[in-house]
Amino acid sequence: MAVSGSVAPLRVDLNADVGESFGRYVLGQDTALIPFITSANVACGFHAGDPHVMRKTVQIAIEHGVAVGAHPGFPDLAGFGRRAIPLTPAEVEDVVVYQIGALAGMVRACGGALRHVKPHGALYNLAADDASMAEAIARATAAVDPGLIVIGLAGSALIEAARSAGLATASEAFADRNYEPTGRLSPRDRVDAVIHDVEQVAARAVYMVTNRAVPMRDGGSRPIDVDTICIHGDTPGAAALARAVRAALTRAGVEVAAPG
Repeated sequence: MAVSGSVAPLRVDLNADVGESFGRYVLGQDTALIPFITSANVACGFHAGDPHVMRKTVQIAIEHGVAVGAHPGFPDLAGFGRRAIPLTPAEVEDVVVYQIGALAGMVRACGGALRHVKPHGALYNLAADDASMAEAIARATAAVDPGLIVIGLAGSALIEAARSAGLATASEAFADRNYEPTGRLSPRDRVDAVIHDVEQVAARAVYMVTNRAVPMRDGGSRPIDVDTICIHGDTPGAAALARAVRAALTRAGVEVAAPG
């Protein structure tokens, strides 16, 4: 309990998209990365991952006390889930239920419990602005487990839909991505969409949490809620990046912990 007149300590989650290898194809640095994050978004086999990778990734996360979440995407292994597949909201609801259920079963088999859901790639981006897609994801999540937390882009339709469905939410920001003045992420086809300088990314993470705002590509800033910061697991050097971001947050007096 806070002392009267005191200021609550700053707190943020550090999440990463992991478990994205499949078959003979290895992607990411999960073993090295997971110890530095507090929430792991595990691919569920549609855009990446397979049952063996899912189990191994969940086991690593549980071993390090990291919250495990489902990372459902479009059924698009070839495109890594970054292409929009023309599914109806009902179809999206079904594929999300399917993927959450698969990972929840694997987590239970490993002795843990699923904590959250974060859509992947094109599905995440569509749910940021398309209310029908956002509502489909929220319905799917609530149908599987109304106690799950939904992670979505700060200020997005997904956050609004999840709250309307009675679900807890965590508003997400990206320290390694540039933002447009609209508050949306810069398109990946821009050469400056992804920020690679580790010190710059760490400094941006601290700025976002301490100022409750995100820097824009044009030099301005925009107020947003920042409950969780994403580190992309497929980024080269992701483990070193996560370590640097976490260290910078800790030095700034920010508690790094999973939502809830």
